[in-house]
Amino acid sequence: MVLRMAMRAEQRVGQPVMPGDVLLTPLQEGEKEEGAILALQLSSFTRVRVACGPGLRRHGSELLVTRSGILRHRAPALYWVDSRQKRYVPVKGDLVIGIVTAKSGDVFKIDVGGSEQASLSYLAFEGATKRNRPNVQVGDLVYGQFIVANKDMEPELVCIDGCGRAVGMGVFGHEGLLFKVPLGLVRKLLAPQGEIIQELGKICPFEIVIGMNGRIWVKAKTIQQTLIVANLLESCEHMTAVQRKQAFAKFSDTMM
Repeated sequence: MVLRMAMRAEQRVGQPVMPGDVLLTPLQEGEKEEGAILALQLSSFTRVRVACGPGLRRHGSELLVTRSGILRHRAPALYWVDSRQKRYVPVKGDLVIGIVTAKSGDVFKIDVGGSEQASLSYLAFEGATKRNRPNVQVGDLVYGQFIVANKDMEPELVCIDGCGRAVGMGVFGHEGLLFKVPLGLVRKLLAPQGEIIQELGKICPFEIVIGMNGRIWVKAKTIQQTLIVANLLESCEHMTAVQRKQAFAKFSDTMM
């Protein structure tokens, strides 16, 4: 048997990984591995149930890296590879911005920027019934969540949570500006320690909807302010905190 050397996933967090790298799923707290770390599942150890995000694929007790980038982790056991990527691959649980492209019977077809369109049932809206159908038209923007997303099935969206409430999802954005950004910038904007949205909100009030599929919708008081907000958000991808504050200060007087 050929044994491949591998490291535990938690030891590689924040480090670069390449396609073909092998990571071992973490052990439960209080357990210890003995000897060399091998990519061979040892039945005496209990491993944590890991959720694989973009860039990772599960293979037994191993996580196989499928794209280059930086390994990231979110508690309790979510791992993904952070890379500069523009094409979106649907992931179950992701909140995305879609565009209604067609009505097909009781289902709406939604463009989410992936390789295929997603489906959205007319019953997947708060308060929707067979008699009380939602007012959804072709071209409308929809904010929804994936409940089905795998390579063997058509992606499926809903606009309600497990209790049947909209909680901010549904049709929106009859005005405002929709634009697309790299997926890395989306994760940067939504990071728990991120301050970009809060800092920009101090300059001028605006509404914003961010989709994990790289689409952002913004609306400010005027068209000029909306365009400035969009341009500032796009420029934040490669800025440091100091550079960002300098850029925001430059436009602060213009926004008043």
